[in-house]
Amino acid sequence: MLFCILLSWHTNVEAYGDDTTATSTRQEAIEFFNKLPPLKPSLIWPNVNPQLFLQNLKEDIYTPLNLYEGSNTNFCGYAALSYLPLHDNPVGYLKFMLQLYENGKGHYGKVFLNPSAAIKKAAGTLKFKGVLDIRPANQMWFLTLADHFKGYVNFFNRNYQPGDENTFWASVNYAKFNRMARLLFNYKVSTKGTDLMHPAINDLYDYITDRMKSGITVLYLNNAYLYRKKHNSLRPGVPTHYVILLDISKVNDIITIIYWDYGFRSLRQISPAFLKKIVFGISHFEKKFADGK
Repeated sequence: MLFCILLSWHTNVEAYGDDTTATSTRQEAIEFFNKLPPLKPSLIWPNVNPQLFLQNLKEDIYTPLNLYEGSNTNFCGYAALSYLPLHDNPVGYLKFMLQLYENGKGHYGKVFLNPSAAIKKAAGTLKFKGVLDIRPANQMWFLTLADHFKGYVNFFNRNYQPGDENTFWASVNYAKFNRMARLLFNYKVSTKGTDLMHPAINDLYDYITDRMKSGITVLYLNNAYLYRKKHNSLRPGVPTHYVILLDISKVNDIITIIYWDYGFRSLRQISPAFLKKIVFGISHFEKKFADGK
């Protein structure tokens, strides 16, 4: 029954070709979800409760901004990446997650994801991560992405062991983040910046404002400075955090940024100098269309 439902739905990419960014609407995702039958317990994912799995997917579709990386994890990059399908192609996200639950593996975009036995055993067992504890679908998604995609930060720890969601095993360097977006979702991706150097842009505000006009913009930030605390006097000058920029404006040389930071919107007012201090990367994700534009 579930397999038949998956086959009966298609996203816009199937109508326009492989080099078109797949898109669907939230309403289509809701209609798709409402036709799903109850799920049986999975032998592939022994610790994933099927009812909680479906409830988690429903929350992702109905309230995508409530998606949460988990307390004290290094899932930040994967949570930020999730904004892209949940807003531009939620049906595609649902179809893949159901395929992953049913088969333990599947294709997403240009990638074949086949998580290890350790991942399949771990999903549904993460504890002391806040609301992520009762969101097994998000655990499956984050763990599967971390298991498949590797960057230089994962070099010394490539195979999951319990607790690795808190270590460099789950970390996402800047090139890895942008590569995941290209391969999974087929966006036109433009980037400025690196893991170690600030982007060489004279007027950062104008550049970011221009990027915001034509797609989704992600900022790669030094989180220690963004959320500085008085008792934390030692702050490393490196980026550690990805946020989705929702709005940016400037009045009298004060810049206001509104951004999505996993579970909630945040607002900060900062100076142009402070913006340059915290921003290490600017990624712009633009849909590809059938006419090549």
